[in-house]
Amino acid sequence: MLPGDGIGREVTPVATKVLKATADLFQLNLQIESGLIGEDAYEQYGHPLPPATLDLCKNSTAVLLGAVGSPKMDLLPPDLRPERAALLPLRKKLGLFANLRPIKICPELIPSSPLKKEIIEQVDLLTVRELTGGLYFGKKSREIGVDGEEVATDTLEYSSVEIKRILKFAFEAARQRRKKVTSVDKANVLTSSQLWRENAEQMRRDYPDVHLEHMYVDNCAMQLVKNPAQFDVIVTENMFGDILTDQASVLSGSLGMLPSASLGGKTGLYEPAHGSAPELAGQNIANPLATILSTALLFRFSLHHEAAAGAIEQAVAKVLAEGYRTSDLYVPGTTQVGAREMGELVTKFLKMV
Repeated sequence: MLPGDGIGREVTPVATKVLKATADLFQLNLQIESGLIGEDAYEQYGHPLPPATLDLCKNSTAVLLGAVGSPKMDLLPPDLRPERAALLPLRKKLGLFANLRPIKICPELIPSSPLKKEIIEQVDLLTVRELTGGLYFGKKSREIGVDGEEVATDTLEYSSVEIKRILKFAFEAARQRRKKVTSVDKANVLTSSQLWRENAEQMRRDYPDVHLEHMYVDNCAMQLVKNPAQFDVIVTENMFGDILTDQASVLSGSLGMLPSASLGGKTGLYEPAHGSAPELAGQNIANPLATILSTALLFRFSLHHEAAAGAIEQAVAKVLAEGYRTSDLYVPGTTQVGAREMGELVTKFLKMV
């Protein structure tokens, strides 16, 4: 368990209590250890991802991560900021090339969404984002050009191996769902996207039962607002996926509802899609449901216990059906509760599943 920064320090312990309660319910013997990442790690070890934390993660079945990033860390050089010096290297060193973010509309949360009911009520999609390549991991430089002006460069690079393995992940996931893959790229402009599309076309031959369509990223952004129910599995590269999944999170009413699983290596990484939100920290108002739902994914993908995963998801649905909301989801007629109280309610209903 890596609480990290900001609201991560609040929502991760709440989710861990739910995880422990679930393990007890299903008589699973789990050993849970805590590590430091982000600001606390930097203050104690001089680096946001110390070797002790990395070793702990490598020797674990799964990692539950809160969030990283803080105003204090933003003052450091870029190569010491936790997003770049901790989160990205952790994903890379654990071999986590596939990020899964499921979005399924809960009927009770439709009033919290900025979109009309008829647009979102049938939404059930999965985004599969490539996580260890592209601009975020490419070579970077800043130098003074011939005219004396500074030039910054980020290199976007993908190999066929990287593209094929994430596409395979998406096609396999689609086979377990509604058998449709939307591959998102910018092949009319980017050479990397052209390679991406070519590999997708080749792979469709191995999955004749899965329908493949291609969509430019700008069109996909529009379609997520206009007709999101058309999507089953969306697969895309790192930066496009980062942006599109945050946009898609609003379909469910709040970024605080979106869990994620990062897979590919022997250790899975589970974290909410939201950031550290330092402006909300310490007030017991953050939404812990994305982190709690991430523990459901942990049971599903790392512990291979579908019944436990389903029990958590049912408990969350029951809490929402009973009208309990954190501040980000509150609408008139519902009952507003804090982060800790929401966790207690999920644990209560978990025992009734």
